[in-house]
Amino acid sequence: MIAQIEGLPAGTLGFRAHGQVTAADYENIIVPDVEAAFALNRKLRLLYVTAEDFTGFDPGAMWDDAKLGMRHFSSWERIALVTDVGWLRTAATAFSFAVPAQVRLFHGAELTEATHWIAEKQTA
Repeated sequence: MIAQIEGLPAGTLGFRAHGQVTAADYENIIVPDVEAAFALNRKLRLLYVTAEDFTGFDPGAMWDDAKLGMRHFSSWERIALVTDVGWLRTAATAFSFAVPAQVRLFHGAELTEATHWIAEKQTA
């Protein structure tokens, strides 16, 4: 299950993953929210948090995630992943070099820091 994180600044989306994340979660929650946000913003920031009860992604969810990321490949400004899930941290580290955005990993206890980082203004 995916829940949207409220209270983030304009141009920033946040999602919290609970239990097993399915393709339906992507198709009904994440994709519509991301597409609506991109209709209003040229660049977006993303805060993605795995809750303590997170158990993983089904194959359809991983496919939908990949498609969404590729569709907006150069439109992500910052991505903060908050997770203590080892395989997810390893995968994010392995692929972050290929993403043209600032990507940072945070542990679950660092949610406040991640939220501040994702929302802070960039200096030119």
